[in-house]
Amino acid sequence: MATPSYARSVVSLAKRLKLSPPSPAVQCQTRSLRQRASPAHEPAVAVTPQQRRHESTETAVRAQPRPHIDAATAEKELQRIRLPRAVQATYLDPLRNPSKPSDATTCELQLRAYSVRNLEVFADFAMRAAYFLQLSASGPRPLPKITERWTVPRSNFVHKKSQENFERITARREIEIKAGHPETVAVWLGFLKKHQYYGIGMKANVFEYGGLDVGHDMDAEADKIAERLGEKLELVGGRRSFMREEGEVQGVVESEPFKAAWGAHAAMSGAQSVPSAAKRIGMHVVE
Repeated sequence: MATPSYARSVVSLAKRLKLSPPSPAVQCQTRSLRQRASPAHEPAVAVTPQQRRHESTETAVRAQPRPHIDAATAEKELQRIRLPRAVQATYLDPLRNPSKPSDATTCELQLRAYSVRNLEVFADFAMRAAYFLQLSASGPRPLPKITERWTVPRSNFVHKKSQENFERITARREIEIKAGHPETVAVWLGFLKKHQYYGIGMKANVFEYGGLDVGHDMDAEADKIAERLGEKLELVGGRRSFMREEGEVQGVVESEPFKAAWGAHAAMSGAQSVPSAAKRIGMHVVE
């Protein structure tokens, strides 16, 4: 049965009302901390005199008022605490071994990257590695940036005017090693290559210095290499024991079996050592 229009608002209002039954009074039960820690049904635990003495000491310490420490005093106390040397070194510039003005340059390491942050991190790492290898390193010295630009059409044919520009900037740093032993420099470069940071490119120019008698030094080094290799050196370019003398090789080439194998006895061959070779080919002298 339809509800008249004047009663619809009252009916909808009654439907929206949520009448809850009266709730009984909440009964609160209080228990002490000792009752919570040791319920009535649990047996009492025997306490030794030493435990009682310890509990009394803790109670006395807790009863003492705590001194108020402000932020400034706390900051001073924290600054007084010395960090380990290894931790302090990460917040300071890398240490350097001194070099003399007369020292010659042994290696020039150039670092390249598109990210300046990665470049600075790896340059700092390279300087610390050089210090612990007792190398006199200077740098990292900033080099001019390399800027490259490209213009590429976005589309072809009639859309040629719609073009897009691209730019790539390469940042560079240079580290110079002076008066370093070649083997130590090689170890340093190998260590950097093993722990190379992502996005970093390296280019090294290594210089070695020698005396005026370089030829004698090279001959002595060649003799040492020959002694180390021994019989393996004979395998370079063919075994020398298989080589024959020049006269023996010429006799093999001019022998009849060798010529026959290469077609000297064919119908059109004109080898002088072949029987009746002159009758096969007629030769006329043209004046």
